[in-house]
Amino acid sequence: MAATLSVVGLVVEDMARSLGFYRRLGLQVPAAADDEPHVEVVLPGGLKLAFDTVETIRSFDPSWSPPSGSPRSSLAFACESPAEVDKLYGELVAAGYEGHKEPWDAFWGMRYAV
Repeated sequence: MAATLSVVGLVVEDMARSLGFYRRLGLQVPAAADDEPHVEVVLPGGLKLAFDTVETIRSFDPSWSPPSGSPRSSLAFACESPAEVDKLYGELVAAGYEGHKEPWDAFWGMRYAV
């Protein structure tokens, strides 16, 4: 049997803050999950997005340390329009989340923000 991608995992420092960010992007995560060390969200199509605290990862891999340098992975969320990208980016930054790159129009015709 071939392997099938079923889970994308994220290691988080602050579960409640991280889940709050993804709720603002439209993920349905119960508020009770904020205090959990491991949370899984089933996405459309069945893929799961998992969140683990640093402590959870270190419980089975005591030598784990966060990667250094620039991120080498990302998650992309689609918006209904370029204006929605700008609006959502502004809301996230206003809520205290760090923006890395303000919205811009990519040469291939899509609007992005990081």
